[in-house]
Amino acid sequence: MRGITYWLAEHPAIVNFRWSHAQSFGSTWSFLVSSLVFYFLAALLVHLLLHVSGRRRPVPLGPLPAAHSLAVAVSSAAIFVGLLLSSLAEIRDSRWSWRGRSHTTPLQWLLCFPLGTRPSGRVFFWSYAFYLSRFLHLLRAFFAVLRRRRNPLARVFSHGALLAMSFLWLEFSQSFQVLAILAATLVHVVVFGYRFWVGVGLPVASSSTPVVLGCQLALLCCNLVCHLGVLFLHFGKGGCNGIGAWVFNSVLNGVLLWVFLHCYDKRGDDRGSRRGLREDEKKKDQ
Repeated sequence: MRGITYWLAEHPAIVNFRWSHAQSFGSTWSFLVSSLVFYFLAALLVHLLLHVSGRRRPVPLGPLPAAHSLAVAVSSAAIFVGLLLSSLAEIRDSRWSWRGRSHTTPLQWLLCFPLGTRPSGRVFFWSYAFYLSRFLHLLRAFFAVLRRRRNPLARVFSHGALLAMSFLWLEFSQSFQVLAILAATLVHVVVFGYRFWVGVGLPVASSSTPVVLGCQLALLCCNLVCHLGVLFLHFGKGGCNGIGAWVFNSVLNGVLLWVFLHCYDKRGDDRGSRRGLREDEKKKDQ
């Protein structure tokens, strides 16, 4: 356990990490914008090529989705454990600053960074790792396009928006990001671990839809509660760092929620229409 703690929370590269445009890969605005533009154009091009070719069936991807799910699950587990240990270390090392201050607790620090917080240290190292892992998630949108899923461009937008959001967390030292990353990576471990399990053909009790949907709803509820906590602490405890980015984050989360509900309703309608067609065909046969 000491070895794990050292490599995930006490290593000098983690303790002395600093988000810098000159030193951190992918830390500039130009890199972010160019990456998103290339990503959106590439996804749109693949979508248009499939449409022009007239192909209606999904493109076979073989073991690639299962391998991708395994990579995401493993990386998410590492980020979750690393950030959890790093947060405990930060709380331990900063305990002296909370003595005698009844208005500041470790839980409040997790929700609301003090004004003037800089993106350096343990938790921001793992926030940076989470930001880089979002590039791995982008491949999921291409899978949706190639598999001819419903509303693939909405999935493309969602993944791109989450990449931009994780960049803003670092750029503006936004409050609430520690709990957001912990919740998101935990959900990713469950969801993508389950998708890997299904992808390699192992037996499952039921469809993956309840598992994925349940995790997404749990993450949504957790984020909603945390956002309310940030709002309360910002106006009641003297302000939280990166509140401007937090407002943009909240608006973007609202848009992503609308996209999710819109796509889910359409999936339900599609299932209902297909079920109705099957019932009509059975009646005709009878």
